[in-house]
This record gives sequence, C-alpha cells and structure tokens, in this order.
Amino acid sequence: MVGLDITVIVVVIIAILILFSGIKTVPQGYAYTVERFGRYTRTLTPGLNIIVPFVDRVGRKINIMEQVLDIPVQEVITRDNASVSADAVSFYQVLNAAEAAYQVSDLEQALLNLTMTNIRSVMGSMDLDELLSNRDAINDRLLRVVDQAAAPWGIKITRVEIKDIAPPVDLVQSMGRQMKAEREKRAEVLEAEGFRNAQILRAEGAKQSAILEAEGRRDAAFRDAEARERLAEAEAKATQMMSIAISEGDPAAINYFVAQKYTEALGQIASAKNQKVILMPLEASALIGTLGGIGAIAREVFGRDGHQQDTDPVRAPGQPPRTTRATTPGYSTGPKTDPDA
Repeated sequence: MVGLDITVIVVVIIAILILFSGIKTVPQGYAYTVERFGRYTRTLTPGLNIIVPFVDRVGRKINIMEQVLDIPVQEVITRDNASVSADAVSFYQVLNAAEAAYQVSDLEQALLNLTMTNIRSVMGSMDLDELLSNRDAINDRLLRVVDQAAAPWGIKITRVEIKDIAPPVDLVQSMGRQMKAEREKRAEVLEAEGFRNAQILRAEGAKQSAILEAEGRRDAAFRDAEARERLAEAEAKATQMMSIAISEGDPAAINYFVAQKYTEALGQIASAKNQKVILMPLEASALIGTLGGIGAIAREVFGRDGHQQDTDPVRAPGQPPRTTRATTPGYSTGPKTDPDA
C-alpha cells in the first residue's frame, strides 16, 4: 500500500504539472504565437489561454502597443546641393503578430533602415527652401512611403515626424543675411508706401482747400456783384428821381446834386496818400456857401413835408423870409463890389 500511495501521489503531481504547462496567461498589450512542432498554428490574445502540453509551445511574444523608434541623425544632400542634417522619430504598431514574428527577422532594425532610406530619398528630392518651409509635407510623404513598405510585416506606421533640420553654419549665416536684406526691403517698401499715402492725403487736403477757397471767392464775387447791382439800381433810381425833379423845374435838386459831387471831389483830393500840401485857388467863402446851399436845400425839402410854406425855419417871427442863392465853385455868395472902386 505504501508503494501504491506513492505512485498515486506522483501521478497526481505529474498531472498537475502537465495541466499548468498547458495554461498560458497573456498580459494586456501583448500577443503570443503558438507553434506546434515548430510550425505556427495560432495567436494567443491577452487573458487565460490553454495549449496542448508537450505538443504546442509559445513561439514569439509580440508587443502590440504603439511603439516609438528614434531615428538617428542623417546627412542629406538636397536637390540644390545643400547639405543638411535631419533628425526624425517614427511611431508604429503591430497589427498582425504572426506576420511581425515570421515575415521579418529583426523588426526594429528593419523599420529603422527603411525610415532612414526614405528620409534621404524624400528630402533629397526637394530644394533647401522647400525643405525648410514644408516640414508637414515631408512628414506626410514619409508616412505614406514607410507605411506602404512595412504593410507586409503586419506593421502600421502611425506617424513619422522630422524633429530637426540643421543646415551648415555658413549657410545659416547666408540665410540670416538674406532674411535681414528682405526685411530691410520690406521696411523701405512700407516707408515708401506710407510717404506716398501721406503725399496723396496732403494733395487731397490741398485740393479740398483750393475747392473751398474757390467756392468762397465765388460766393464773395456773387455777393459783390449783387451789392454793385443794388448800388447801380439805387444810383439809377436816384438819377431817375433827379431827372424827374429837373424835368419838373425844381432848382433845389440841381443845386443838391452839384454840391454833392463838388464835396465828394474835394474829399477824394484831400484823402490822397501822395499829397502832403494841397493848393487850391478857391475862396473859403465858396465852400461855406456851398454847404449853406446844401443846408438850404435840405430845409426846403424837409419843409415841404407837412405842407409847411416857410422855407426858412431859423428866421425870427415877423421878419420877411430870406432868399438863399446856391453857389457854384469859384464864386462867392457875398455882395459884388466894383474892382475899380
């Protein structure tokens, strides 16, 4: 009985070991390939899996999470013979564990060399200016080319990014001088445009000022013409009234008209700027007589209003009315005397 018990215990232990050898636990983010006598049969997904002990075995443990692949710095010669250094990074994910395990020997090395080769090919077909300004286009072209090449390996290239593009030092200095010259050019162009706009605005302001000034002169000329027209109308009306008075035989109107012109002529002579001394062959009594004639005319005219018959408003009561004789230039109003007396 002792030997039988030992045999049973050994058989149970062996059964337990065989059972445990057929149970495989796959962690999340990984996929295991199963090989039966060295041939791929299936892929174990994350979780608890059972295989046939001593017949099946786990072949490759494949990481199916997205992984990053750092691309070393590459020397690239552009289409215009400029040498630049390019640093990149690639992201990939295993979609088919069996193909990634059995279609390529060293997956990471294969992806590394494939990406480096396509970086030289894509960047070498572009000019330096296009290379520096179209980094997104380079990333898109690299992604399409590398993803298409890695598809038979069960790999999905999610992103290819150019981290840095470093031209030579002398080329960077030349680009700096070019950028400075371009900015100075833009500054001069902007300054010239500003000066031109200022000149245009000043010209427009001068134009508007000239237009307003011309309009002001025109309005002033219209007003002056209107004033002269009214003055001419007044003079014509005065002349007409004077003509009517003369035709009616009124001597006061004639005397008033002559006295007015005579006084205006004397005023113009006296107000001349180029005359300092005025010598006139006139008697003082002539001018006084003229003024007296004007006063008499005024009294006669205003005395006619209200039907007043007396033409001498300053005579005393009971005295006979005095007769006023209008004087003309050069003649005195006093009594005539005989020069031989």
